[in-house]
Amino acid sequence: MTLKERIFKVIYITVVTLAALVVVAALLPVFVCDQFRIGGVSMEPTLRTGDHVLVNKLLMGARIYTKYDFSDPVMESFRMPGLRRVRPGDVAVFNYPYGRDGDRIEFRINYVYAKRCIGCPGDTVRIVDGYYRNSRLPGALIGSASMQGALSGTPDEVLEAQGVYMPAMPFSPDFGWSIRDFGPLYVPREGGSVALDTGSVKLYGRVIEYETGSLPEVRDGRVFVSGREVSVYRFTGNYYFFGGDNVLNSRDSRYFGFVPEEYITGIATRILFSRDPYTGRIDWRRTFRRIGNRYCK
Repeated sequence: MTLKERIFKVIYITVVTLAALVVVAALLPVFVCDQFRIGGVSMEPTLRTGDHVLVNKLLMGARIYTKYDFSDPVMESFRMPGLRRVRPGDVAVFNYPYGRDGDRIEFRINYVYAKRCIGCPGDTVRIVDGYYRNSRLPGALIGSASMQGALSGTPDEVLEAQGVYMPAMPFSPDFGWSIRDFGPLYVPREGGSVALDTGSVKLYGRVIEYETGSLPEVRDGRVFVSGREVSVYRFTGNYYFFGGDNVLNSRDSRYFGFVPEEYITGIATRILFSRDPYTGRIDWRRTFRRIGNRYCK
């Protein structure tokens, strides 16, 4: 092989290698994994401000957009085959499910949350004296025992004086739910159904609007969807109920309700690294720490 041929071979291998690296770098965050920076306190003590977490997209399958006009509040996508769905106790990263006006389910591309899954499609969730409960896991504790214990053991008036907002969705005196005592609440699943009345429409009205494009109306005690009276509604999609481990300072499903499955980006499995928000230094003790699924008997 001549010198010219050797030089050409080296250049060719270098170009091909660099091109392959560029392709891998572009495809990796789309199909395999991405990172997400924690910017608040809602998941303390598990995750804290400055943590960069690994979002695994292989577990539930990568979400692939079919429309890239993200100014449109209607998101169009499909999901690649995955290994499993989100489970109770998983920490998932998802798009906040409400638009800027806050009164309907809409997609927002750059408004992303990380919370723990409390309820999956078909589950019934409750909060009993500050502690999360899931019908599928009787007796199990989901989330942070210390934070839920603090909520349970502190009087409402003390919490409210500290700025904790106690009322919870659907913010109706007919229910009187709070972040201390909440539910039972059925989490919609595809093919599941609920009886529609003046009470349940307050719980599921926004989901029905999201699926049908029409907000249910109540007339003389009867419920109408798209002008047609409906006594039983069958859901066409799957939804989740998410909560922050810091139950005293977290905006989550207790306040805004259900998250559509298609809004979920992936499951957070590890802390890649963590920077102190004040000094900017890396906290090596938290580097590559496993997040894991937190629920126990």
